[in-house]
Amino acid sequence: MKLKFLGTGTSQGVPVIGCHCEVCSSSNLQDKRFRSSVLITTDTEKKILIDCGPDFRMQMLENKEEQIDAVLLTHEHNDHVIGLDDLRPLIFKNGKNIDLYAKKRVGDEVRSRFPYAFSDVKYPGAPSFNLHEIEKPFSIFKTEIIPIEVQHSKISIFGFKIKNLAYITDASFISDEEKVKLKNLDYLIVNCIRKEDYHPAHFILPQVLELFEELKPTKMYLTHISHHLGLHEGTEAQLPDNMFLAFDGLELLF
Repeated sequence: MKLKFLGTGTSQGVPVIGCHCEVCSSSNLQDKRFRSSVLITTDTEKKILIDCGPDFRMQMLENKEEQIDAVLLTHEHNDHVIGLDDLRPLIFKNGKNIDLYAKKRVGDEVRSRFPYAFSDVKYPGAPSFNLHEIEKPFSIFKTEIIPIEVQHSKISIFGFKIKNLAYITDASFISDEEKVKLKNLDYLIVNCIRKEDYHPAHFILPQVLELFEELKPTKMYLTHISHHLGLHEGTEAQLPDNMFLAFDGLELLF
């Protein structure tokens, strides 16, 4: 299977509009980050998208991707769902609804923000989705998906474990019960918004370093990165062995 990072940035992306810091002004493509999202290619060549933010259209075009077979949603914040309308060309091409998998609360928010996608009488050109409520492990395209419940400030959201890889974004706390599912992975992908200064909704680097020592993945990749984390090249050089900054377009085989 393959995971491709379509985006590795925070809700504002990098560069940030109007910011002239060294990260936002960098010419290194690894310092330019779309909003966070990944694309899984299964053993059966199906494409599973995790999160669909405002950069989805450009992410697909720049990566020359042309198909989405299902979408997993971590939570309902706009930087993770507001691009769903841009799935329309794929819905039209395939001639069928796209399946969305999410918590009930998240599905309710999707219905609220895209009511025209669920109308009994749709206007021509409207998107169409099948919403699936998830809480426990489930399988699609012969692939087992294990939801990992984490806290994003005061709300509960999902990360996802597939085979021996886990993808967690927007987390600020993981319970001991859920950590058991994350031990000794080949790949642990986790959010890291900045180097220091407590953040109420996102892990910062010292917390991620503690997770790395506790969970002992073979490799850890950081995502949902803001310009406050620093330049890609310099920051990655300061990380422990086998911990890396993800970047847009990076692919992992697992």
